[in-house]
Amino acid sequence: MTEEKKEELTVETEVAKATETAEVVETAEASAEEKPARGQRRGKGRKQKIENAEEKPQSEWTERVVQISRVTKVVKGGKKLSFRAIVIVGNQKGQVGVGCAKASEVIIAIQKAIADGRKNLITVPIFKTTIPHPITGKSGAGAVMLRPASEGTGIIAGGAVRSVLELAGIGNILSKSLGSKSPLNAANATLDALKKLTPFSDVAKRRGLSMAEFLN
Repeated sequence: MTEEKKEELTVETEVAKATETAEVVETAEASAEEKPARGQRRGKGRKQKIENAEEKPQSEWTERVVQISRVTKVVKGGKKLSFRAIVIVGNQKGQVGVGCAKASEVIIAIQKAIADGRKNLITVPIFKTTIPHPITGKSGAGAVMLRPASEGTGIIAGGAVRSVLELAGIGNILSKSLGSKSPLNAANATLDALKKLTPFSDVAKRRGLSMAEFLN
């Protein structure tokens, strides 16, 4: 092979290497230019997700966990461990319910108790941020006594009774828990008392009076 052919071959190999390096540089620059665009798109997507999350209306229902206890059930071959959750559900506008459920995990038990509470909602007649008349409710070995209170008294109650009254939307009331101190009995007894309340409008209709005449 002559020297001229050798020089031509070396030139061709160097040109091929140069073209390959140029192509590599161009692809790297193109990818570098595309990365911020993708990042901007991702940023826009995140902003849109945040805006959509802020625009979602908040639920009017409030859930409050009263008690989570660990219970065991004796089965064939040993004991089965589970958790029991008691949850009060209300909208603070006259509707409230008590839910109780069991599950092998705490979160599942709470979710089931919330669903149970929403199934058992009752409507509470509220008169000027308090109840219309004195009432006593019972559940099992527990009993709860409720009395109307004047403006500014607040909720004189504790434990599960207070949670039920607050989520029902009552602002001023007197209460006394009698008998069993179990949170479930106290909550159900309070719910039983609120069920028995009679609105002033129903009593006025029975007596054939208007609301103004009845209240005077």
